[in-house]
Amino acid sequence: MMEERQIRESEEETRSFLISLPIFSSFKMDELSILARHMSFIDLHRGEYLFVEGDQGTFMGFVVQGVLEVLKRSESGENIPLVRLTRGSSIGEMALIDKSPRSATVIARQPTTMVTLTDRGFELLAEKFPALGIKVIQKIARLLSLNMRRTSSKLADLMHPAP
Repeated sequence: MMEERQIRESEEETRSFLISLPIFSSFKMDELSILARHMSFIDLHRGEYLFVEGDQGTFMGFVVQGVLEVLKRSESGENIPLVRLTRGSSIGEMALIDKSPRSATVIARQPTTMVTLTDRGFELLAEKFPALGIKVIQKIARLLSLNMRRTSSKLADLMHPAP
């Protein structure tokens, strides 16, 4: 009985967080409730790795609170900071799409709480609720597209700096 109540409270907390994210603004309350049932919270301590470049990607997540830093290994083996992620930022979307190894390392720079969707959780969601699965994939594709556009602009600026 106690576990069930805790699960319901966790779903409510997850749904409340999802409502605050622009990516889910077009979702109906019942869709957010279903999605929340397929997600979970994780907590990271300062200095703890969310994942390391080369790890198998098995989940994506959204920062609820805290700060994550994304690092990319250079040819010399040095980890170069790329970006800091705060509340509402997403990470790991490619893992649900291409199942490839992680392309960067992510470390918590402050104690951090995240809501995550595993590849298995997404598969179960898509099997039971195909229309919702498609809607989630569309939103993930939008996130990836926006990230690609931002990265392309930064790359262009690096390749052709303003005089």
